[in-house]
Amino acid sequence: MKRVAIIGSGYIGCVHAEAVKRSKKLELAGFADRDMEKGEKTAAGFEVPFYADAKELLAKESVDILDICIPTSFHEEYVLLGAANKKHVLCEKPFSLSSDSCERMTRACTEAGVKLMVAQVIRWFPEYQKIKEFIPKLGPLHAVYSSRLCQPPNWTDWYRDPKIAGGAIFDLQLHNIDFLFSVFGPVDHVYAVGWKSPEGCWNHVLSTLVFKNGVNVVDEASETMVGDFPFTSSFRATGDEGTLDYRLSAGFNIENLGAASNVLTYMEKGKKPQALTWEAADGFQGEMEAFAAAIEEGKPVPISPEDSIYCIKIIEALQRSIENGTVETIR
Repeated sequence: MKRVAIIGSGYIGCVHAEAVKRSKKLELAGFADRDMEKGEKTAAGFEVPFYADAKELLAKESVDILDICIPTSFHEEYVLLGAANKKHVLCEKPFSLSSDSCERMTRACTEAGVKLMVAQVIRWFPEYQKIKEFIPKLGPLHAVYSSRLCQPPNWTDWYRDPKIAGGAIFDLQLHNIDFLFSVFGPVDHVYAVGWKSPEGCWNHVLSTLVFKNGVNVVDEASETMVGDFPFTSSFRATGDEGTLDYRLSAGFNIENLGAASNVLTYMEKGKKPQALTWEAADGFQGEMEAFAAAIEEGKPVPISPEDSIYCIKIIEALQRSIENGTVETIR
């Protein structure tokens, strides 16, 4: 049983806490948050201690895993705190807003002898695991399209600040980039165009990625959809032997996934379309238990910090492409 302390009592911190509560392999040690009113209320709801200072939490509670669920610009501060206190660190995505920052965090955890993993939860969503399973059945691929689209978040203002959140290119597109990397491997070069918000965030981005294995992908990410547009994600791949088409429509936000339209269809050459199914599973619980298992068994974490750094470098290349109108090679 690994004890988890969560830094941040907002939406994603509560999602992680619920996952810990459901798990038979994890135990919630407490919350830390600079927002005392919100933090105390959240901690009371989960019946665990609350601390306004993360250092005090680590000094007073038995903690195996420091779970960082706060705005991206603060990740490095708390990853370094975890490393300094010899705690294994699970950090919400995006890892950071710069690859240099990611490398500093990785180096600190390596030197401290603790494990570090970025919580790229899509890899544990069963529908995405099914997509990955069926990709080889399509034969040589012609093209791939993926998307993640939503209205502007209405639960906080910090998402609008490019120095804190980084915009849709970091917050949303990174989900797609990480999954595509997990399926197709390294990227050769990218090109992107986009729309920048008045605050300076690249909040609607259209990208072309050419992978080293020859696969071509067009990816779209947006936090600027207007009107009553539902949270939507999609994935479509076409090859010599068939097409795979995934579509999720989940209302304003993703908090009510149980009521969402969530369909994956496999269309094999010469056969009728097949609606694919999967066993329901909590991706957040899955990623946290996988991280805990790596600690318990002394094995590498499922997503290495180096892989997460690589994905941030792809995002940086996409941003340079938008700003300079250039094709960017990934090194």
